[in-house]
Amino acid sequence: MSPQNLRRNMLIGVLVALAALAGCTADETAVPLPAEQRFKLGLSFFQDEDFLEAIEEFKVVTIQFGGTQWADDAQYYMAEARFRREEYILAAYEFDVLTRSMPTSEYVRVARFRKASCYDLSSPGVALDQANTRKAIDEYQNFLEYHAADSLAPVADRRIRELTAKLAEKEFNNGVIYLKMSYNRAATHYFDLVLEKYHDTPVAEPSLVRKAEALINRKRYDEAIRELNRFFDRYPASPLKAEAEGLLKAAHEGKQAKPPAPPRASQGGA
Repeated sequence: MSPQNLRRNMLIGVLVALAALAGCTADETAVPLPAEQRFKLGLSFFQDEDFLEAIEEFKVVTIQFGGTQWADDAQYYMAEARFRREEYILAAYEFDVLTRSMPTSEYVRVARFRKASCYDLSSPGVALDQANTRKAIDEYQNFLEYHAADSLAPVADRRIRELTAKLAEKEFNNGVIYLKMSYNRAATHYFDLVLEKYHDTPVAEPSLVRKAEALINRKRYDEAIRELNRFFDRYPASPLKAEAEGLLKAAHEGKQAKPPAPPRASQGGA
């Protein structure tokens, strides 16, 4: 080997050795960030809307420093970062962890409301499954049980009424579909469901009329007349009044035209 190649190989070996030594030194001197600094690092990411990086930092605090004063802060902001990313089901889980595991935290009130909001924002259109709508109602009611005098209580109460109306609309629409398909028994069932469970929602009024229509189709005229009279008593100024009057007339005409029931056969012989 020539002297030039020998010097070059020696130089490469020295550089490799120095690099390895520097790596070892860095590993030996690296010190994990304490809880407060780790949380503040996550918070800086959060404020810059770098929510994924923020979540990773907050997660370290909740796992490695769960017994410190920063644990509930990290848990709340981790949930909030999920919320800001519109990962509502994951956010609901993280808010739930806070309320169950850290019940004395200052964030519990907001976390309860946020959890309800997560399911609320995950509630789909009326035609789809309404499981998250029901969860949202349950969580808003849970919030009101704990925080009835809170400034957010009127919002929770309003959303409960609006989401309940959404459930009622779904059942009403089911009834209308069955009515159009001439499945009048099924239609009656859904209109009854609205009238029993959602009697204070906007679709209760048309449900009475549509139920009467289904009953007339089933030739159950007396029941239809009772339902229509109940409609007139409850909604005297309804825009559906003219239609209801037409149905009432049809029910009376159908009742009059209906042949009498045949006499029952005598139990004894002649």
